[in-house]
Amino acid sequence: MQMSDYIELVDKKLDEFMIIQYPEDIFKAMKYTVTLPGKRLRPVMCLETCRMFGGNYEDAIPAACAIEMLHAQTLIHDDLPCMDNDNFRRGKPTNHKVFGEANAVLAGDALLTFAPQIIVKNSKNLGAEKLIRILEEYFHAAGAFGVIAGQVIDIESEKGNVKGEKADTLDYIHTHKTADLFKLALRTGAIIANATEKEIEEITEFGQAMGVAFQIADDILDETSTFEEMGKTMGKDKEAGKLTYTTLYGLEKAKADLNNLVNKCFQILADNNLQSEVFEQILYKIQKAG
Repeated sequence: MQMSDYIELVDKKLDEFMIIQYPEDIFKAMKYTVTLPGKRLRPVMCLETCRMFGGNYEDAIPAACAIEMLHAQTLIHDDLPCMDNDNFRRGKPTNHKVFGEANAVLAGDALLTFAPQIIVKNSKNLGAEKLIRILEEYFHAAGAFGVIAGQVIDIESEKGNVKGEKADTLDYIHTHKTADLFKLALRTGAIIANATEKEIEEITEFGQAMGVAFQIADDILDETSTFEEMGKTMGKDKEAGKLTYTTLYGLEKAKADLNNLVNKCFQILADNNLQSEVFEQILYKIQKAG
């Protein structure tokens, strides 16, 4: 499968899963952000990891789509006026701009619980033991030990309000706000494929490095790109006094560290004899940002 094939498949399944039903307002709000055109990196990574470890990628489709729903939930809440207060996402008005703040909050809450239901209802062939482990991975990444932890510290870091070393705080934010969902996608695909515990740890290391690289690239683009290129308001992190890779280390070091992390990702794949044109494509796209 090529990356474009995975994206087409995920888009089709997301549309099928996101059925508009009563109460229509909340399902419309949920579907709006989930189906906005995007890179679909996380579901693609889940499917490709399953294939790479010898599994049937079709078995991973419900979980891959659920992870994209979780990602959409984080975007809805991240864009709220009480958080980052963004008006645009992927070139379109953000959820709260279309459906109102109350429905946006509820749509995010609903997606958080709707996503694991999609896994359970559509993955019974995986067996109870594997389903329980996949759900455990999901809830860990989604909750107070995962993306929520990253978001809390990200908010606290505004205007220089950082407890402890700034470098450690930034690493914590990048790990939990971004890398945790990358690791969730990779680990879930590996679990579905019956990968060994050693293989799961190897792909987790890969996901950590790639997730942080992706966030560094995002920080770079926030300073160097335009609304037309990215589909969202640029420069808001710096304006808000947020702790980012570029504000802490400067643009040139950010570019150098991004390149080093991408090279580390390639090395992890090579060291473990993991071959994937899809992951190579993703890594080159991340590297291009620098």
